[in-house]
This record gives sequence, C-alpha cells and structure tokens, in this order.
Amino acid sequence: MDQTVNPPVIATAQSQPGWARSHRRQFFLRPRVIAIAIGLLLAVAFGAYETYLRFTHIYEYDARATADIVTISSRADGWVVEMPALEGVRVKGGDTVVRIDDRIARLRVDSLKAQIEGIRAERTRLKAERTFSREQVETSIKTRTSGVAVRDKAREALQSDLDFAKLELDRARKLFATKVINERQLQSAQSAVTKLEVQILQMEAEHQQAEGSLDEARAGEERLKVIDAQIEALTHQVANLAAQMHQQQVDVEDRTIKSPVPAVIDRTFVLPGEYVAAGQRILMLHNPDEVWVEANIKETQVGQVKLGQTVHVTVDAYPGVKFTGKVTRIGSATTARFALLPTPNPSGNFTKITQRVPVKIDIVDPPRPLTPGMMVEVEIDVR
Repeated sequence: MDQTVNPPVIATAQSQPGWARSHRRQFFLRPRVIAIAIGLLLAVAFGAYETYLRFTHIYEYDARATADIVTISSRADGWVVEMPALEGVRVKGGDTVVRIDDRIARLRVDSLKAQIEGIRAERTRLKAERTFSREQVETSIKTRTSGVAVRDKAREALQSDLDFAKLELDRARKLFATKVINERQLQSAQSAVTKLEVQILQMEAEHQQAEGSLDEARAGEERLKVIDAQIEALTHQVANLAAQMHQQQVDVEDRTIKSPVPAVIDRTFVLPGEYVAAGQRILMLHNPDEVWVEANIKETQVGQVKLGQTVHVTVDAYPGVKFTGKVTRIGSATTARFALLPTPNPSGNFTKITQRVPVKIDIVDPPRPLTPGMMVEVEIDVR
C-alpha cells in the first residue's frame, strides 16, 4: 500500500512581510499597549509642565497663616470683676473685654475733686477780698491825695499872706521911724507876721501828716500784691491737683480694658475674681480681617520675587479651595537674624546653609476664614 507523504508547506518570501505587519499592527492596537503609550505621553507632558512651572513659579510648602497677635495686659493692680468676652468670641473695636475693680481709684478721684473745690473756694474768697481792698485803697488814696493838695494850696495862700504882712511890717517900721504911726500899730504889724508864720508851720505839719497818710494808703497796694501772690499760689495748687486728678482718672479708665481693634479672643489667662498685677497679661486677640501668609523663601530664589506678584495658596484645612494672594512685602533680613539662639562657629568648620527670607502675602477676598498658624502651600508666579 502506497503511502503519499505531503511535503511541508513553507511560506514564501512574498507572504511573510504582510504577516509581520499585521502582527505588529495587532500588537500596537492592544488596549494594554495603548494605555501604556497614553501613560507615557501623559508622564512626558506632566514632566514638561512641571519643568516649566519650576522655571516660572516658586513653591514653598512650609508656609503659615499669621496675624498680629495683640497681648492685652493690665496697667493697674486689682481684682478682675468681669470678663465679657471669652475665648473664640468676636468683639468690635472699643468693646470692653476686661473690667478691674476701680472703687478705690474712684474714691481717690472724688477726694482730689473735693480738695480742688476747697482751694477754688479759698481763691474766690481772696479775689473778693482783693476787690474790696482795692476799692478801699483807691478811695483812701484819692481822699488823702486831695487832702495833700488842699494843704498845698492853703500853705501857698498863707505864704502869700506872710509875704504881704512882711511888706506891711517893713512899711510900718519906716513910718514908725518918721513918727507917722505909733508903737502900737508897729506891734500889730509884727504880730500879724508872727501869727502867719505860726500858721504856716502848722500847715506844713498838717501837710507832712497828710503825706504820711497818703503813703500809708499807698502801702495798701502792697497788701494787694500779697493777695495776688496768694491767689497765684492757689492757682498752682489747683493745677497740680487737677493734674493728679487727671492721672487718677486715667487709672480709673485703665481698669476698663477695651479691645483696640475688631478682633477675636484667642486665649484668656485669668478668670473673674483673680488678682492681677500691673503688666500681667490677661488675654490675647487678633483681627480676623487682617490675616496674611508668611512664606520663608530661599535666598537663591528670593531675587525673582517682586511686589505685586500673584500667589496661589492652598490651605491644608480647606482641601480643594483655592486662595489667591499678592506679594506685599519682602523681608529685609533673613530668618536667622531673628533666631533666639545664635549659631557661632568657634571650630572654624564652615558649612554653607541656604538662608531664607520672609515674604508677606496678603490674601485677596479669602473664600474661607484663615486662622493664624494654619499650614499652607504657596505658589508664586514670577513670570
């Protein structure tokens, strides 16, 4: 029995390339290969984009939200009687946050007021006395000046009469020598002269007495000067006591502590009923509307940062919420200059460490409230 053996079929050179192309096409069209290719393209695109961002943006992942934390302290000793605002409560600017017992301080103010009123009453009395004394002095001076003037005129009149009487006496002597008049007439003329001389001496004495009285009246003006000095001294006492009273009123006002700005109370350190000393801190607060971000940028990158540049901020507390800010301040010193512990190099071994410069970033229309201390990530656009 004949058995026919078929020879093996060998592919020709013309049919093999078509099969290979079909096989490769099927390989590249496989979903797994397509997914790998797309992944590679995305990775390349992402890498190129990240490389672009690294040249056009500065990233800082260790940034924090911050604000001016105001520490409220007491300027006076006393017992805390009231704390209207507790931790977490928002207050307006000027709202009372702490009250300290002010009864003794108010009593001191009242005592100073009473002293001032007493001194003012004494000053009023002295002013009235001065007015009365001035009127008396002016009247006395006027009257005695008139008396001196009258006596001057009277003395002048007597002096004229004396001069005339002396002329008559001389004429009588001549007439007596010629036997025209008798001795009695001569004695009468002599008596008239003597009488007038006595009157003039008496008038001079009265004139001197009137001048003495006038000087005595004028001495009353010195008494007015003494009263003026007393009034001036009392005025200074009133001013001194008024200054003490104002100082005491400031002490009273200091016992009612008010918030300097619209703020939220962060922490309280005392409770009502506790005794506080001057300078002791009572609470801490900050203005929630003035919270910014502070990022410490490397000194090798801070040269690219400019005021007004746009900053994209991501807050760890609000995932997916985008915050936008602006660079408003670039620090003038590195953070190392403000370190509490200096870093000397006594050994002489030097290792260069990249320093960081603080940059302030103000948030524009924040969609969510920021709390000081929150961790944030910043992306500064330096294009």
